[in-house]
Amino acid sequence: MQEQKKTEDKVESRNDEKAKNKRKNKKKKHIGLKVFLFILVVLLIGCALFAKRVYDLNGNWIAALFGHNKNTLENLDKLYVLAMGESTGMSDTIIVCSYDPKTQEASMLSIPRDTFIGDSKIGATASDKINSLYNNGRSPEKTLEAVNEITGLDIKNYILIDTKALVELVDIIGGVDFNVPIDMKYDDNGQDLHVNLKEGWQKLNGDQVEQLVRFRHNSNGSTYSYEYGMEDFGRMRTQREVIIAIAKQTIQLKNVKEIRNIIDIAEKYVQTNMDFQILKDYIPYVINMNTDNIKAEQLPGEAKYLNGISFFVYDEEEAKAMVDEMFNGVTEIQNEQYTEQQ
Repeated sequence: MQEQKKTEDKVESRNDEKAKNKRKNKKKKHIGLKVFLFILVVLLIGCALFAKRVYDLNGNWIAALFGHNKNTLENLDKLYVLAMGESTGMSDTIIVCSYDPKTQEASMLSIPRDTFIGDSKIGATASDKINSLYNNGRSPEKTLEAVNEITGLDIKNYILIDTKALVELVDIIGGVDFNVPIDMKYDDNGQDLHVNLKEGWQKLNGDQVEQLVRFRHNSNGSTYSYEYGMEDFGRMRTQREVIIAIAKQTIQLKNVKEIRNIIDIAEKYVQTNMDFQILKDYIPYVINMNTDNIKAEQLPGEAKYLNGISFFVYDEEEAKAMVDEMFNGVTEIQNEQYTEQQ
């Protein structure tokens, strides 16, 4: 009897233990289900808020990822900057640039390096060329002041870009597809410049792009065609088209992952009075820009010899009309109407 009683007690104990474990497991399942449902609700709310933010940003999910809202874009001003390219301590590239994130409009105006900025054409000297103000990048404010005088704009920001930045950027994005306008063959040991490019569409690496933007004429004296723009005029046109091509291929979604590396290059090789943290706010909108709509021109005028020295003398009236149209949204007809009223 006692043995039977013990056996029954053990069975009952085991049944109680099973019942307890079952209740515990059931309770755990309930807790696990509640946690899962809570996480699911949080994720759904997060997705809904993100979707709402993307909707408010007209589908710009990259801006949403950057933490932007519709007020961010409203508070972004039109960006004006004077870009100067540096190689061997000289600035052969001077370009006025603007970008409006609200309208997605962008403009580029090349200023010839030999542009006359002196007071007297009769007594002109080499120091009256605008690129003489560059002084190895030590006085960008002087160039900025001269450009504002020429254009009538009030540009406050400048960037000085070493060609090393160009080389690294192009290599990071995997090269640039570009239609080289002519065969280029030039060697200058003094500048350590060696250009060897064939005409036609091709993928250029960073070193080749540097050759392209520095080329002015071949060693035998031949240069770009008259229609394209000879010597410096051709080089400026090529530089503008290269910048547009690089921009077009850099802001592709596949290169979003390289943004950190691109910013590192900028911080390493770019001298500027701008805050890179502020510039980051423009990135999501630049990525959506249609680069085919970029306005790109050269300051109007003509090459002349002044006091036996080669200069570029800009046409003040044509320059004003071009600047108004490119940067101020004033058409040629509006300019004519304004002139008639005066």
